[in-house]
Amino acid sequence: MTEGAPQNVSTEPSKSMQEYYKLQQELLVMVLILSGIAFVSVWLVYGLNIALNYLLGACTGVVYLKVLARNVERVGTDGSKRVGSSQLALFVALIILATQLNQLHILPIFLGFLTYKASLIVYMLRSLMPSDPS
Repeated sequence: MTEGAPQNVSTEPSKSMQEYYKLQQELLVMVLILSGIAFVSVWLVYGLNIALNYLLGACTGVVYLKVLARNVERVGTDGSKRVGSSQLALFVALIILATQLNQLHILPIFLGFLTYKASLIVYMLRSLMPSDPS
């Protein structure tokens, strides 16, 4: 045995972290699917300009979700006990930009941003439903 070499150090994530990564991936896929469905629906009903505004908000929501997940992941590793609210600055900047530019509409951007919340609700409802009827 060599001196100074770490013993019993596993490079694989723990089971709980593997479950967290699976949840993270599942939520990301769900928000992308919901965003795609909503984008096409908005495009058909309200036109391309409003749909692109919605898509801008949905993309911001995806980035927000990824940054939030990264901050949550860091809570257990760097000793920090709280999740920062710096990721919210991204949304605030987008809304400020939307108020300044005439081509952007605040409501579709806001609703697009909230698409990640819809994916959380869908995930919660799916987890409440029994998966195995036997």
